[in-house]
Amino acid sequence: MTTPLILLVLMTAPYLIVSAYASAMKQQIDGRNAAVLGAGLLFVFTGVGHFVETDSMALMLPPWVPYRASLVYATGLLEFAIAIGFFVPITRRATGWIAIGLLVLFFPINVYAAINHVEMGGHGWGPAYLLIRTPLQVIILMWIYWFTVRATKTGHTNQDAA
Repeated sequence: MTTPLILLVLMTAPYLIVSAYASAMKQQIDGRNAAVLGAGLLFVFTGVGHFVETDSMALMLPPWVPYRASLVYATGLLEFAIAIGFFVPITRRATGWIAIGLLVLFFPINVYAAINHVEMGGHGWGPAYLLIRTPLQVIILMWIYWFTVRATKTGHTNQDAA
């Protein structure tokens, strides 16, 4: 059950470190780039998982889904592409929308895995795991939206801040 904690640390640590540094140095630093770096690290971590835990992740998909292992590999590559998109300032906003869409599409898979007690990433706990997974998913979605998609008060998106 450590995976949700790892995801939160990877996603928030760069932002928290930059914010702490700015506070200690009494400087005004825009932490959005660090926040997006954290989102990119999250997607690198989850992308790696698709190649390290392929068979377990394939079990998260219903049996009627064809080529489950190939689909796991393909979505791992997509997560790497999202990470790269976050690391390139001009593509961040579009990448944010793609990441949000992907997370929304993946959520029913997590529900299926939890209902069927798939022994992968906490899903073996059954539906109770969704009490952790659902808020985590919402936090990740909000983080990505806040730091990549939404416009700031001045009307600029995060790609403008780079």
